[in-house]
Amino acid sequence: MSVAGKKIGFGLTGSFCTLDEALVQMEKLASLGAEIFPVLSNIVKVSDTRFGTAQYFRNRIESIAGRNCMTSIVEAEPIGPKNFLDIMTVLPCTGNTIAKLANGITDTAVTMAVKAQLRNNKPVLVGIATNDGLGSNGKNIGILHNVKNMYFVPYRQDAPTQKENSLICLMDLFIPAIEAALEGVQLQPVLS
Repeated sequence: MSVAGKKIGFGLTGSFCTLDEALVQMEKLASLGAEIFPVLSNIVKVSDTRFGTAQYFRNRIESIAGRNCMTSIVEAEPIGPKNFLDIMTVLPCTGNTIAKLANGITDTAVTMAVKAQLRNNKPVLVGIATNDGLGSNGKNIGILHNVKNMYFVPYRQDAPTQKENSLICLMDLFIPAIEAALEGVQLQPVLS
């Protein structure tokens, strides 16, 4: 299924070293004719890091999407009752956000957007970027693999000899994973 004309929620959480790569994927979606609804976690909204300032990322995101970012629970909540997204994505999705999603914690715009999308029995796609995916967050990833309408961008170990518990999604499979999730299918293999 093509992403052209699809309304895609695009949540971004605080894996700052992968934000630029995520925005490349957002640009690809826009170039393919998708309508993008950006949602920022609190940490992305306010943090200046060595990878860029909060304002730099927000300006770039809003330029690509052609609309303002949702940055609060109040702004993201209407995704549920208005039922306007075809798919909600979270790229990058940190271990912190994975843990919140697995345990039903809704305390950021991104977690609210995911909750609202799942309420509508529509797909959510997670692009993992966490240093503890094979550590304390392994159980949470397992929980999410068993949630109806939850899909993953295929992922792998990030740097096994330096960061043995780290997982990262395969960014080049983001759009194929969206297309599969829109069809109700998990792109395989999920682990490489």
